[in-house]
Amino acid sequence: MAPLTTLLYALSITSALGSSVSESSKPFSQEFRDNYSVLKHYGGNGPYSERRSYGIDRDPPASCAVDQVIMIKRHGERYPSPSLGAGIEKTLSKLDPKTKYQGDLAFFNDWSYYVPNKCLYNAETSSGPYAGLLDGYTHGTEYRARYGHLWDGDAIVPMWSSGYGRVIETARKFGEGFFGYNYSTNAALNIISESESMGANSLTPVCYANRDSATCDGLSNTMPQFKVAAERLNAQNPGLDLNATDVYYLMSMASFELNARASSKWIDVFTQDEWVSFGYVHDLNYYYCAGPGDKSMSAVGSVYANASLTLLNEGPQKTNPLFFNFAHDTNITPILAALGLLTPEEDLPLDRIPFGNPYSTGDIVPQGGHFTIERLSCDKTAISDAGSYVRLVLNEAVVPFHQCTSGPGYSCPLEEYTTIVKGRLPDFVGQCKVPHKDPKSLNFWWKYNSTTELNYRNGSVPCQEAEAQR
Repeated sequence: MAPLTTLLYALSITSALGSSVSESSKPFSQEFRDNYSVLKHYGGNGPYSERRSYGIDRDPPASCAVDQVIMIKRHGERYPSPSLGAGIEKTLSKLDPKTKYQGDLAFFNDWSYYVPNKCLYNAETSSGPYAGLLDGYTHGTEYRARYGHLWDGDAIVPMWSSGYGRVIETARKFGEGFFGYNYSTNAALNIISESESMGANSLTPVCYANRDSATCDGLSNTMPQFKVAAERLNAQNPGLDLNATDVYYLMSMASFELNARASSKWIDVFTQDEWVSFGYVHDLNYYYCAGPGDKSMSAVGSVYANASLTLLNEGPQKTNPLFFNFAHDTNITPILAALGLLTPEEDLPLDRIPFGNPYSTGDIVPQGGHFTIERLSCDKTAISDAGSYVRLVLNEAVVPFHQCTSGPGYSCPLEEYTTIVKGRLPDFVGQCKVPHKDPKSLNFWWKYNSTTELNYRNGSVPCQEAEAQR
């Protein structure tokens, strides 16, 4: 058949089948493109998003049932901190509301700052689809559906929160979601002080001795791409004098705006390259200031890791099946460092973005991020023995524990998990030089209050307080 004849024949077939081809859909998409979402490049500023997973089923394997859960959750979405807010307000002062802006800033004259009162700085948000209080409540309802079988509907279940206002409110909303109508009678919120004098008996332990903070102290909050963004906005609007630091504050402002509003026009002001760079700035800060890039952080995280190891080996029969804890982002990253999860083979470079970097903050500690340890009771299968296994879940994605994946659903046998963790945990008391008078171990999981008096705040609620009434 001649080439032209072949082409005409092909076109006729295509025309004849066109309606059926266009009306049918493929059961599996063949498109795996840039895997980009701005939510993954907000650092720890923006709304919660689930971790990008390894494709391991979140539900327990068919041969297993979860019999114990130990979770630590970051507070829900919030407004910026006062210090960040001051930087944002200083940058906004460069933008004259009487000027008619052009280009990427054309929307500015119809835009208003989303923090109506300075006393809201640091507070959890209560408006918009990504509101922090909604995050806590929704998470509670989801975990009731997932782990409700571990509560008999009658027992009083303790929960633990660090003593910071927004963290406590997240714990309360989570409790309302999990326990429903029974929250007022069956949850017992315990508030653990964030004071340094709590030593190891804390959800927020600190290490002021032998801090490995040289790199952290020298980090910059700008990248070359921020200068490009400033030059572009200045060129579009003659007379505007933004610099790279201003761009950092504007991008920070955009990332927090979604915590309080349904959308942010500031997101489209900046390019994908600029957002990727912004996210990496935060990766560096978490890695070197609150993660494995600071060697003392493993010691800090060992407090929680070691205590949870005791719970897992005691099992739900001796202790409790549910351990819900609430703290901050920088209390979760040391735990991951202590367990050796997501630690890069080499320190993160300061002069370039290493694509494929496992230490991507948007996947680790977004607002409302959480780390869950599951104890599984499993039956014997063709490839595994009956017994207890451990699964680690970060932001609802199963994270295999090092090379220990021989259990069902790539879990780790509890005995092997115990050996690995014990072999790698540093000594918090010795390395951080905990004063003799301060507690040397975490014991509030065993010595807790069963009263419900802290489940709700008493009295009026001011605009914002750093430390909640105890």
